Amino acid sequence: MSERGAAAEAPGWLAGSELSRPEEPRGAAPAGFLQQLPSYQSALRRRVPAAGTQERRAAPRGSGRLGSAEARGLEPEGDELPARPAREYPLSIAEKRKLSMVSSWVLSCCSSSVAAEAGTAFAAYKDCQQADIKYVSGWNKWKRTSSKSLKKVLNEVKELSSYLELWRHDIHSIEGKFGTGIQSYFSFLRFLVLLNFIIFILMFSFVTLPSVISKYGIFNSSFAKIPPKNIEPHCTVYKPSGNKGLVYFYTYLKDLLSGTGFLEATTLFYGYYTIDAAWLSILRYNLPLAYLLATFAYLALSLLWIIKRSVEGFKQNLVHDEDQFQSYCNKVFAGWDFCITDPNAAQLKHRSLQYELQTDLEEERLKQKIADRTMKEKLRIYSLRIFINIIVIAVLSGCFYSIYRATVFSQENSNDINNMNFQANLLVQYLPSMVITLANFIAPQIFSFLIRFEDYSPAFEIRLTLMRCVFVRLANIGVLLFSLWSHISYCATDECKACGYNYELYPCWESEVGQEMYKLMIFDFMIILAMTLFVDFPRKLLVTHCSCKPVQWCGLPEFGIPDNVLEIIYGQTICWIGTFFSPLLPAIATIKYFIIFYIKKISLIHTRKPAAKPIRASSSNFFFLVVLLIGLLLAFIPLGISIAYIPSSKACGPFRSFNTSWAVVPDTVLGFPTGLQQILYGIASEAFAVPFFLVVCLVMFYFIALAGAHKRVVEQLREQLVMESRDKLFLIRKITEAQRHL
Repeated sequence: MSERGAAAEAPGWLAGSELSRPEEPRGAAPAGFLQQLPSYQSALRRRVPAAGTQERRAAPRGSGRLGSAEARGLEPEGDELPARPAREYPLSIAEKRKLSMVSSWVLSCCSSSVAAEAGTAFAAYKDCQQADIKYVSGWNKWKRTSSKSLKKVLNEVKELSSYLELWRHDIHSIEGKFGTGIQSYFSFLRFLVLLNFIIFILMFSFVTLPSVISKYGIFNSSFAKIPPKNIEPHCTVYKPSGNKGLVYFYTYLKDLLSGTGFLEATTLFYGYYTIDAAWLSILRYNLPLAYLLATFAYLALSLLWIIKRSVEGFKQNLVHDEDQFQSYCNKVFAGWDFCITDPNAAQLKHRSLQYELQTDLEEERLKQKIADRTMKEKLRIYSLRIFINIIVIAVLSGCFYSIYRATVFSQENSNDINNMNFQANLLVQYLPSMVITLANFIAPQIFSFLIRFEDYSPAFEIRLTLMRCVFVRLANIGVLLFSLWSHISYCATDECKACGYNYELYPCWESEVGQEMYKLMIFDFMIILAMTLFVDFPRKLLVTHCSCKPVQWCGLPEFGIPDNVLEIIYGQTICWIGTFFSPLLPAIATIKYFIIFYIKKISLIHTRKPAAKPIRASSSNFFFLVVLLIGLLLAFIPLGISIAYIPSSKACGPFRSFNTSWAVVPDTVLGFPTGLQQILYGIASEAFAVPFFLVVCLVMFYFIALAGAHKRVVEQLREQLVMESRDKLFLIRKITEAQRHL
């Protein structure tokens, strides 16, 4: 290798040292440079072994040693190279990397003069580093020592805290047996458990605990109830349907499942919190304001936490946004999941990679087929898709109408307890939940059947089916709330209009909505438990002990990750909506998801098999969080309507003295000093809102432009990588041509 070639490969920090050499004229012929490449020299030596043998025989012993050193890269002795490995020097990691880089570069040099100079520079660099260590000041030594100690302590604390992580061993075990795709589902379930637990702590600390303390006079506390002003007396009558006298045991079971009876007057529902102000010694606690702010806090906390987690998945998706050639290379060379240790899971992963490659080939075939379509074929397929989408809309309309009619029937007949027995009354109360569950089961099956005729690509088929299923599950909750509010706001008499809502049927309508959310959550948990106990386990026994061909052909059901994720996101959306009407609902959700984790784990290991078409953990995590974010945004709509527009109950709850729940905010602002009031009114006025909106738009456009610039830079870098690979191919081609001419 020439001196120029060696200097060109030197590290950047040696660029200004004595290793640098004047550049050769650009007009020089490239053949001489190509002949100096190590690959060309080795090929030349292989072509003429006899001449090389004769030269080695003719050379003296000392020169023979030097020639062998030149052939394999000179290794100077003495002080030119370090006598010890880089890891034995008292240097930082970055400095040790520089040492290793320099030593490997010196060993790869083929010219003796350049190697000697590199060894001299290396020795000078080593002496300089040792001098820095020797003559460092006491302050710098103390800073380095304290920094290392602090890092060590933080690493130990982080390692110890990892052992306290919930289900750490279980999730690692699942990851090792079934891969990262299924592990992502259980990690997502753990995230929801932690989220609901924090929401429960928030609501319990700021809403439930002050009410309980003040009602029972703990810590010298008291409470105040301000009667509503300018409200008709009949609007303030609310008598919870508690159990009185001799009660059958199944009545308690019915109350436990439906949230009525003895549960209606507990801290579980909105109607319990009738305190306007709690006094803790001399401190006044505004419970209505705290109730509203706690609601905003848990929604904001959920939004920020989901966005924080989804940004990481979005970055990974941007990294995986690649063309077909890169996708193929990643699947072949980097698609294996090294966390898998179970042989069955490894075989499943083999089939998964095979399916992904087949999917890519099928997508390419469909792209070619789409490009070759005639106008007649395009009209046929577009007409078929329009017809199928009409069927989908009809199915959705049927589901929504069924939920609406079931809710109306349940609300009109659930209070008529005297004319029906226990089973009939419980069935009537749970009728909306059962219809919603049935719609969530039937509609996805219809969508999966119809999507086959729309002639989409396999990847788009999965995404479209999932989005339709998400819309069905989340829209069903919206239809239920709409049917409830249509009855709550319906007033046919003047007495009802004086209250602002249907007080005869719903004296405390917030508790009624909370009971519906409570029943949805309980029934959803019962369905998940019943499917595992009464469907999956008997099917497992039949497949294991029955040799009938139909039974063996059916086999074990697959553990579908998207379907299971939609189940828990559906339950989480119910929790977000119902927490305002039932402050302790997050505690029930935490217990529910805690039990579901073990149910799903047992089901995965014993009664189900992993899906043959799993999805990657990076894309699945991002998809889970996007769907969860859609559920959270859907929860904003009914809560915003309930807080800002629907009149609050005048017989129960902390907002009974206000027209709406939001009215507590301006009422609280009126108690502030005049200067602070003017500032807050100025922020809420149009004079502040319009410039603020313009500034936000400018900032948004700036970040959009910045993102576009970064995208163009990334595209240019990708083009440079492509050109670099072409340059390498060109050099290889030139070397091959040069070898052929020899």
